[in-house]
Amino acid sequence: MQSYTIGQAARLLGVSPDTARRWADAGRVATHRDEAGRRLIDGRALAAFSIEVGQGAGGEDEAPYTSARNAFPGIVTAVKLGDVAAQVEIQAGPHRLVSLLTREAVEELGLEVGMRATARVKSTNVHIDRT
Repeated sequence: MQSYTIGQAARLLGVSPDTARRWADAGRVATHRDEAGRRLIDGRALAAFSIEVGQGAGGEDEAPYTSARNAFPGIVTAVKLGDVAAQVEIQAGPHRLVSLLTREAVEELGLEVGMRATARVKSTNVHIDRT
């Protein structure tokens, strides 16, 4: 499973690295160390935490999370596969995006909970890029 540095996690959550560090120090999200001594967050743990953070977002004092050309980099929080269709959920900062696509597309991209992905929104369509 993929792991993320504090800085990578911060970018995916739409917060500063200092905020992500404080959350880790407070035990809100579990970390472990790699061979080089860097703190890492397991992808599945980050996916679960991103949902928690996203549900608490949206206060009046918070700046909205925006990105150029309607691209929302985030982390995959759910993948539901059917016989033909699939549903992928991405938490991008305070935004939860859901895309309905083919099972074949999900399998070709190798999408799974905890990995980085970018949701690209055009009108009412959400496209997923593996990042």
